[in-house]
Amino acid sequence: MSAILGSSAGEQAELLEVAVDAARMAGALLLERVHHGAERTVSSKSTPTDLVSEADLASERAIRELLAGRRPDDGFVGEEGGREGGTSGLRWVVDPLDGTVNFLFGIPQWCVSVAVGDEQGTLAGAVYDPNREELFTAIRDGGAELLGPAGSLDLRHEAAAGPAGRLDGERDGDAEEALATAMVATGLAYDARVRGAQAKVLARLAPRVRDIRRFGSAALDLTWTAAGRYDAYFERSVKQWDIAAGALICERAGLRVLELPVHENLPWGILAARPGLAEGLLELVNGP
Repeated sequence: MSAILGSSAGEQAELLEVAVDAARMAGALLLERVHHGAERTVSSKSTPTDLVSEADLASERAIRELLAGRRPDDGFVGEEGGREGGTSGLRWVVDPLDGTVNFLFGIPQWCVSVAVGDEQGTLAGAVYDPNREELFTAIRDGGAELLGPAGSLDLRHEAAAGPAGRLDGERDGDAEEALATAMVATGLAYDARVRGAQAKVLARLAPRVRDIRRFGSAALDLTWTAAGRYDAYFERSVKQWDIAAGALICERAGLRVLELPVHENLPWGILAARPGLAEGLLELVNGP
């Protein structure tokens, strides 16, 4: 390794290999739990609707064990409370089960997100969807890819192409036309007051776009936007483990990734969209 860890694309690729191994391993563990039936141990976190299961905890433990063996000097932060300082200057940011509520209700829209970064941001990230056998990856100094049953796809091309249902010429109009034909994904907070404020934003947005989707996994929403399945995604109250890998994948796919500032009853958030759409969408969803 060089003096500055992760400073070269080769070093980032090595880190990505670890992220991929961790995400695939945890995804297989979670899929096995699904095949053995519903989770029996469930508790809540921030609100009664913010659930955590034994599957979340088991997945995080397994990822920590893998990283301790492969990257013992790195720091770690996981959604379920795991934190270690580290001495290398690198830190792993992990969501061991993004989409817990979907997982618990038998809805196959959940994934594992594993990212590693330095003080400048994310260096490498992997999001693995075991239900569809799709792996989304990116490194800071490289591209973004999707590896799935159909093979490998360059996500910069997919993001530029957009949703398959788009008509020829729809991308050639002005910003208002781009907004009117946009398929937009979003998410809702667990806190009822925040959800009430978000409902007002959605009421303002709904007449101005093609349609809105809310599927329940921030990491998959980001990667599906990078894959061109959505034109844009925005969400408030997301945490670093929700978006660390997915935001990098969007950036390396050529999308704009912008912050949503805090407003009353509207926490900090993120917006990802193709160029030409991001600013117009930001104006609509930026405030209450």
